[in-house]
Amino acid sequence: MSRMLKFSLLALLATTVTVMYANTSFHSSLHDYRVVPFVENLTQPWSIAFLPGGDSLITERPGRLRIVRQGKLLPQPVAGVPAVFHSSQGGLLEVMPHPDFAANRLLYLSYSKPGATDSQARTVLARGRFENDRLVDVKDIFESRTEGRNHFSGKIAFDKSGFLFLTVGDRQVPPEGNLEAHPAQDLGNHHGKIVRLHDDGRVPADNPFAGRAGARPEIWSYGHRNVQGLAIHPETGDIWTNEHGPQGGDELNRIQAGRNYGWPVIGFGVNYNTGLAIHAGTHRQGMEQPVKVWVPSIGISGLMFYTGDRFPQWRGSLFAGGMAGQMLVRLTLDGQRVTGDETLVPQMGRIRDVRQGPDGLIYLVTDDRDGKPTPVYRVEPLERRPVG
Repeated sequence: MSRMLKFSLLALLATTVTVMYANTSFHSSLHDYRVVPFVENLTQPWSIAFLPGGDSLITERPGRLRIVRQGKLLPQPVAGVPAVFHSSQGGLLEVMPHPDFAANRLLYLSYSKPGATDSQARTVLARGRFENDRLVDVKDIFESRTEGRNHFSGKIAFDKSGFLFLTVGDRQVPPEGNLEAHPAQDLGNHHGKIVRLHDDGRVPADNPFAGRAGARPEIWSYGHRNVQGLAIHPETGDIWTNEHGPQGGDELNRIQAGRNYGWPVIGFGVNYNTGLAIHAGTHRQGMEQPVKVWVPSIGISGLMFYTGDRFPQWRGSLFAGGMAGQMLVRLTLDGQRVTGDETLVPQMGRIRDVRQGPDGLIYLVTDDRDGKPTPVYRVEPLERRPVG
């Protein structure tokens, strides 16, 4: 079966099962829950954020930022959003409020910025002020130095010290020939990197490669393929990511300053078309090992530590979505090790983003490969029912 036919059949199945399962109950090892629509009829939604006062913001990849107010999707998108390069993976990506948004109204957007040619589109971080349902004073504060096809990445997170982390994909540069010469292994560009910035785009003086000749000073870590989930541990402050492998080899990683995460020299996936090995091996001295690997891949996307009280026995768990796998994964951690995993929300669509709302509930952004309208779901607890 071809890869495209497989994805088409999965999408058809997901549409059918979504209709069947919405508003029905599920049983898990620790909580019973139901999945209900939060808002519907979104086109290629990618990210959701919650604002003080109760509004939510959702990005749509074609270039629209949408407002959800009092449970309703407002018909007009937010004005002032930068023009985007919209492709099969590019467009308007993450939306993230500043940690002090209530006071400064600053909002961050990652997006693929058009270039002179399609291959010159770049992952960019913009900042503006959200006033009267529009963006004003919008400015690009970081523009990656990359070139390629897809894999824009674009996840955003703030740590407890107020530093901003942004992920940049490898831009789908083919992993062939001398793998050590792949752009993701080159500190002179932003392919396959995580960057660390001040909230205004300035480079922190203590970044690991600041001051090194030939290296981009924004780089925090390198050797990544296409990071699709980024979360800061609420207690330890550790940075966690997940990223797409090729055919096989999705990864969960704990990110440390200056470390090399191996792509494409090491990994656990194979070539999409031939099934042949891509990597030189699965281990290499000086390159980090993932905390967990998914083989086959689930198309991992979105990452969240749960800290709420609506699901008390899930507190401290790490949640990740699966697009091709059409699932929500709950991971149990013991320090820096994964000690358990559980599949939730089966076959209800491609889960693109996972977020905890201010109400302590879990929100799931779903998308469709062909651009058909999809919902954002909300996961709600139910009274535990007897089993057996």
